[in-house]
Amino acid sequence: MKAIIFAGGAGTRLWPLSRRNSPKQFEKVIGNKSTLQLAAERLLPDIEWKDIYISTSDRYVSIVKKQLPMIPFENIICEPETRDVGPAVGLVIIHLLKKYPNIPIVILCSDHVVRETELFKKILITSEKLINQKKDKIIFIGQKPRFASQNLGWVKLGEKLFQKEGIDFYSFENFYYRPELSEANKYMREGHHSWNVGYFVTTPNFLWKLFRRYQIGMYKILEKIYLAVGKDNFRQILKQNYHLLPRISFDNAILEKISTQEAMVVSENLGWSDVGAWEALKEALQTSPDQNVIQGKVLVNDCRDSLVYNYTKQMVVTIDLDGLLVINTNDVVLICHKNSVPKIKKLVESLQDSENKHLI
Repeated sequence: MKAIIFAGGAGTRLWPLSRRNSPKQFEKVIGNKSTLQLAAERLLPDIEWKDIYISTSDRYVSIVKKQLPMIPFENIICEPETRDVGPAVGLVIIHLLKKYPNIPIVILCSDHVVRETELFKKILITSEKLINQKKDKIIFIGQKPRFASQNLGWVKLGEKLFQKEGIDFYSFENFYYRPELSEANKYMREGHHSWNVGYFVTTPNFLWKLFRRYQIGMYKILEKIYLAVGKDNFRQILKQNYHLLPRISFDNAILEKISTQEAMVVSENLGWSDVGAWEALKEALQTSPDQNVIQGKVLVNDCRDSLVYNYTKQMVVTIDLDGLLVINTNDVVLICHKNSVPKIKKLVESLQDSENKHLI
């Protein structure tokens, strides 16, 4: 199996730690390692370093090489510019298509937490065996929902198809992206839905067929790039054509269009969390809702349900905080309620044309 970890996003919801030149996936938000490093290491030893690929932007290549020196340089697949995940997946596929058209691959993200790593790897290996038997299929890997989230995608499970090596596989019904709270509560009551974490197992050849079927415009552009893979003028052809691809998510481009007969779903308690935002990071690391989550030189006094991260040498002291976020970096101090995180992205966007644009 080949694993592709996507690490090209900007991550404005983790500002001021996550910046344009060093996004969230490269920063130490959990202990002394970045989530990119954790994402790669949790695959070992079942998937070796030589079989791990990183999809990123040209500007982040040096960071990836520094953080993951064990990954072969040719396994770092670089976008010349950011065009969202749809084109990024297409670029990865055309790199793998010539060498490994029918080898199972797993698509993963670099800014997630997965606590149940042994179960996670067992799901990957079991799914690999199934895809080797059914190469024109996609297996979606879902997290059993812990609460009625409005900020995540959901996938509806159909009937249980079979159990293999202790893992239940279900038929695929539908996707739902960021539902209203009433709908999310309904999904929780029904018990037939899973959080869609964005992970899936399939083959490069099958994904290539899906691009040709559902995104013929993208397919024709990607085909020009594909024909240049391995040639001296590849980077030139890539830059000439990649910017012509639409900015579109892979879900919108492909996954929302596939037939229910082409997919299966696994829904397990992976201990998965998307730590792309401060309140999500707190939820991932806390053992109870009232617990404080801290990092760095921090002293909390009579505080509850707060996250205090200090990336400087000075001491940060907090008293009587309730549900607040405090992030202290060398040039910015952010203090807000955890429910105000969506406003961070808008604030960062407002800095673009201001005298503080250097802080983005």
